[in-house]
Amino acid sequence: MQADLQESEKESDKDMIDLFEREDRLMDVGNIQMEPCILVGVEDLSYHRLSGEEKFSLDLENQFSLDESLSEMRELTTTAGLKIIEEVTQRLNEPNPRTYIGTGKTKEIAAVCERTGVCTVVFDAELSPRQLKHLENVFGETKGFRYADSESAIKVIDRTALILDIFAQHAKTKEGQLQVELALHTYRAPRLTKLWSHLERQSGAGGVGLRGPGERQLEIDKRLLRDKINGLKKQINEVQKQRDLHRRGRDNLGLPVVALVGYTNAGKSTMLNHLTKAGVMAEDILFATLDPTTRRVKLPGLKTHPEVLLTDTVGFIQKLPTQLVAAFRATLEEVKSADILVHVMDASNPIWRKQEAAVMEVLSDIGCGDKPILKVFNKIDLVEDGTKVVRDGAALMGGNVVAVSSKTGEGMTDFVASMERTMEGLLVPIEVVIPYSRGEEINLIHEVGAVDFVDYIEEGTMIYGKVPLALANRLKEFEVGGAGVEEVEEEKGGETEEEYWKRVAKKR
Repeated sequence: MQADLQESEKESDKDMIDLFEREDRLMDVGNIQMEPCILVGVEDLSYHRLSGEEKFSLDLENQFSLDESLSEMRELTTTAGLKIIEEVTQRLNEPNPRTYIGTGKTKEIAAVCERTGVCTVVFDAELSPRQLKHLENVFGETKGFRYADSESAIKVIDRTALILDIFAQHAKTKEGQLQVELALHTYRAPRLTKLWSHLERQSGAGGVGLRGPGERQLEIDKRLLRDKINGLKKQINEVQKQRDLHRRGRDNLGLPVVALVGYTNAGKSTMLNHLTKAGVMAEDILFATLDPTTRRVKLPGLKTHPEVLLTDTVGFIQKLPTQLVAAFRATLEEVKSADILVHVMDASNPIWRKQEAAVMEVLSDIGCGDKPILKVFNKIDLVEDGTKVVRDGAALMGGNVVAVSSKTGEGMTDFVASMERTMEGLLVPIEVVIPYSRGEEINLIHEVGAVDFVDYIEEGTMIYGKVPLALANRLKEFEVGGAGVEEVEEEKGGETEEEYWKRVAKKR
């Protein structure tokens, strides 16, 4: 019996591989040259309500309209390799629990499929497994539209599946691929029934210690998928441990970490390339960057911190799939560990304000809403009046706002000056005496800090200045008043700190 079950699970594993390959063909639309599709735009008026109450995650003025969201979906479908043949739209007070859209609109789309011969329907919404199944069944009943190896002739792709497919195309590193694979399997798990109905067979006899007689193939497949998801989570956790090690190594450098964040296609990678010549892929497409890139860069004009670590991160988007937020936890840690966030916005996009609000919502969700943020309008070369853009942006958002062109270099001097002002707030004062045997610490203070006074006494080099908090913590053992520097305290007598250091400076 045990052997029978093991043999059954081997067959099941092969079936799973075959079915995953088939599912990949359904999902990986990007590998098909310009696959024709019908785009369905839906404005769900209940989307931002929480638990039926009149609460909104964004202010009404910052919500994407039907046309604005549809425009974004056109870019997403193009990035995925789809060609839109026709568009259908509908406004809903509440989604239909079976088909999401209304019955009449469902029939209309089925008729369009029959008339145009298109076999792919893309929804600008996240559909439940039940809704996906019902829609494919309804569309599949259209005469002459049945595949030989499929229940339904029509393939339905929702917004989440489309974004996951784009992520799968652009993930280049092992970490990125693991995270995308986890998100894909998490998305697919509750949607297995529509693919596995032809495998509803009994799987061998039962016995003591087994799951019981007659376990259905679908149950085995779901169990295998759960094991796959758990395995991916373990691998990603190992990757995160490696990231933590790298992060601790970066902390030892004492350099401030600056993370570039923003809406997808706002120009973050182009900006990183301009500042560092890193050669990161920077294309005019959505989600061109998935894997974070960090570069050590010396920015001309920076005095407080001549060198910083710049990190490019994955772009955000409205209605970001929850599977991606969970799967990309390790990558988002790069944002959480940054000292400063540079929020890059596309000044040429007429709905930049709504994109800015969507990014701020995601930052708040991952616990980064209180970090120092420098707002940067990018692509200023595509705007007629850049001064007006900055003025309007500052009035709406407040705080520090600058305008640049990552393509031409315009405004970069202002950007560096704003960065300087922002980083000044990150420094903490230190009063230390560094032993002469620890010259590397003195060099580091000069590299990443602002030194006001230096003196050379018997115990070592006395320094008064400001450094990043991480370095200040590292230098605590050398603080004035600590072990071995009592003489310094005695020399100060009743003077204030400022009076003492001024006297030291005069001696020099």
